[in-house]
Amino acid sequence: MINIKEDEKLNVKNHSCAHLMAQAVKHLYPQAKFWVGPVIEEGFYYDIDLGDVTLTDEDLPAIEKEMKHLAKDGKRIVREEISKEEALKKFGDDPYKVDLISRMDEDEVTISCYTQGDFTDLCRGPHVESVKELKFFKLLKVSGAYWKGDSKNKMLQRIYGVCFDNEEDLDAYLKELQEARERDHRKIGKEQELYMSHELVGAGMPLWLPNGALIRKQLENYIYEKEQKLGYQHVYTPCVGTVNLYKTSGHWDHYKENMFPMMKVDEEEFVLRPMNCPHHMLIYGNKLHSYRDLPIRIGEFATDFRYEASGAVKGLERVRCMCQNDAHLFVRPDQIGEEFKKVVSLILDVYRDFGIKDYKFRLSLRDPEDKEKYFDDDEMWNEAEDKLREVLKDLGVEYFEAVGEAAFYGPKLDVEVKPAVGPEVTLSTCQLDFLLPRRFELTYIDSNGEKQIPVVLHRAIFGTFDRFTAFLIEETKGAFPTWLSPVQVKVIPVNPEYQGDYGEEINNLLRENGIRSELDARNEKLGYRLREAQTSKVPYTLILGDQEKQDQTISYRLYGEKDTTTVSKEEFVKLITEEIKNKSLREK
Repeated sequence: MINIKEDEKLNVKNHSCAHLMAQAVKHLYPQAKFWVGPVIEEGFYYDIDLGDVTLTDEDLPAIEKEMKHLAKDGKRIVREEISKEEALKKFGDDPYKVDLISRMDEDEVTISCYTQGDFTDLCRGPHVESVKELKFFKLLKVSGAYWKGDSKNKMLQRIYGVCFDNEEDLDAYLKELQEARERDHRKIGKEQELYMSHELVGAGMPLWLPNGALIRKQLENYIYEKEQKLGYQHVYTPCVGTVNLYKTSGHWDHYKENMFPMMKVDEEEFVLRPMNCPHHMLIYGNKLHSYRDLPIRIGEFATDFRYEASGAVKGLERVRCMCQNDAHLFVRPDQIGEEFKKVVSLILDVYRDFGIKDYKFRLSLRDPEDKEKYFDDDEMWNEAEDKLREVLKDLGVEYFEAVGEAAFYGPKLDVEVKPAVGPEVTLSTCQLDFLLPRRFELTYIDSNGEKQIPVVLHRAIFGTFDRFTAFLIEETKGAFPTWLSPVQVKVIPVNPEYQGDYGEEINNLLRENGIRSELDARNEKLGYRLREAQTSKVPYTLILGDQEKQDQTISYRLYGEKDTTTVSKEEFVKLITEEIKNKSLREK
């Protein structure tokens, strides 16, 4: 999906269209006062105070109609520069504009505004020459937004819209938006009862319902098995740590604003854990290690807490309480290349299993000029960054570099995945760290009996189970592969009165073989029960009539298909068991 904010031509057009919308709103609602109307990735919005009037999406067509009338009139958009004093006088009846003007720098001698017909608005610009150029637009929705994003302030009304050069591009974009709505993991998560949220628990704190918990458990089992085969040792550590723990690691200085507030218990100061590396450093340092012990791979499915801004919280994709598929690999310097390659190989192996094909590698580096964000040690950084480039060259992996995206303690390799809809998301990461082992005074004894400092690889294959699940929901539209589906088989007797006992027999047989099966023997019409099974996106629906009962067979229908296939009970158990074992993918 195109990023309108980054497209220079569309940025100007959408900025201008925001003004056109504001003018139309002012015509229809003379009492309207305006806050800000920026361009965003998806188009534009404007925050408006309409007094006692509350808009709904049903009001948008009338605003669109007025916008088209104004555009047809073809008024030129004229820029004017005025002094701060003149601006305060011109916009004196709008407290929101007065607030904006009052907070402008005193050395900002002139303020620009744009006029189109009977409407003038503050703006730096630029804009199109005439409103006549704004023909292909659509208002998308209306929602609430606190003034200045502060919940203590008044709730304003935010109208979203988008504008394109031609009708074809607009229609294509609207089609993409519709597809995004249909795939939205928040919508599907509610329909399939995967997770919920509640204000009494708090924003960004998802509650995993049985269906979602089952999917998450399958993902945990999957990656745990892979990590066990690769020699990982899994641990459990507390969800809190002392402030001193994070001061030692350096996170307190570099990450404090992303942590939940400190809490004092007895004489100790604690914070909710935002990451797991300090705990794992202590586990490594719990005993002496020989060079022969390394690499030591410590893994954990760890619940972490990060204070995301309320406006950034989004379903399972962006949360304040998350579970990381985390691990820290303690290695000798001569093992960095081999261990890094193994991590990349594991990432690629997982992506193959899940059918993830559209991705790219980003080498995230420090900004040498930013001495505040990054630990100030040029030699350490140059060594770490050169080592990663060397490994990536050996792997033959294509990548691009991103300055200023590294962790404060070291460079990292991020994998950016292109989902079915929307912008790229970062799922997997592997970070190289020379710093934290020093801070925690970690050592191993080398072949000469001397103490040496290990190097640490921080890595997360799924990233967090929360974000990865959101990604999977949207990729599959909730039609999960059989091995992940909360309900794998729905058993439906045609007439429960006559085939109900056979349905129960089959349901029990499947459950005894470890298959997640449900019997639907309700006194409802067959068509209704079949439609419900399809709506629930159950991979296999079994239809059992007199013939199946008599022949001791099974007729099954795959999700999304109309044809049925009849096989013996034994054949079906073997078929679905193999599919689950092989983690076969279903078509998206």
